[in-house]
Amino acid sequence: MTENAIGKIPEWGAECVRELQETLLSDTSPFPCTFAVSGTKRDSLRFGFVESLDDRGTWDQLGDTLTEYLAGYRELGRETSLIVFFRPDGRTRTMDEYRGKFWEVLQHLHDTDGSPWPAQVPRDTDDPWWEFSYGGTPIFVVCNTPAHVLRRSRHSPVFFITFQPRWVFEELGADTAPGAAARRIIRKRLSRYDAVEASAELGSYGDPDNREWKQYFLGDTPDDPGTGEGKCPFLSRDGERVPAAQATGPDRTIRLDPRTVGDV
Repeated sequence: MTENAIGKIPEWGAECVRELQETLLSDTSPFPCTFAVSGTKRDSLRFGFVESLDDRGTWDQLGDTLTEYLAGYRELGRETSLIVFFRPDGRTRTMDEYRGKFWEVLQHLHDTDGSPWPAQVPRDTDDPWWEFSYGGTPIFVVCNTPAHVLRRSRHSPVFFITFQPRWVFEELGADTAPGAAARRIIRKRLSRYDAVEASAELGSYGDPDNREWKQYFLGDTPDDPGTGEGKCPFLSRDGERVPAAQATGPDRTIRLDPRTVGDV
């Protein structure tokens, strides 16, 4: 396990990894995402750990972990992902609270990113070709929480975020035979695994009706209000890196030249 961790495994971390691996490798209840299952079997998943979901002072560790992962992810093959666990604190949170934390973490990563936004990725989240990016790399992001119950594929006893470089999907476009086949299999497994129908937000990158950010954090039910009014909480910045101490707080008042930006 230690060879798959980026950084030191905290005392609470090993159990998080074991529980997730058991979920991904279950024979009695096959996990829907076949890429995650295969990545586990091939030892190509990597794990990171953050000490607090509330203390922003610990979030810089996430940036360091992601930077190290991005430096060598292609060597791990196209079924790789980085899964970052946040230390469980015993608190009971609502779906909206977890959703808010998720977007705060992504915003913090963006605000403290020392690399320019990739030229090939639009800054507008309402563009079907937009994707979250860090270190100059486009990344598809997924969040799992304890609040997800009916949508088991997004449930975890511990809050964690999965980072999948866009590169892993390059040979699996919706217009390719492997991509179409993978989507059929995943959708079929989702219908058996989750207690609710597949989210209407799931789509294909670049499809005119698809919005990547809406897939990052799915609600537990089809009528979940989500982020409200279809507006992405993520705000792009221009200019230089924001010092970690000044990174966007809950009131989102500190930022450099902001503008709203806006797979299965």
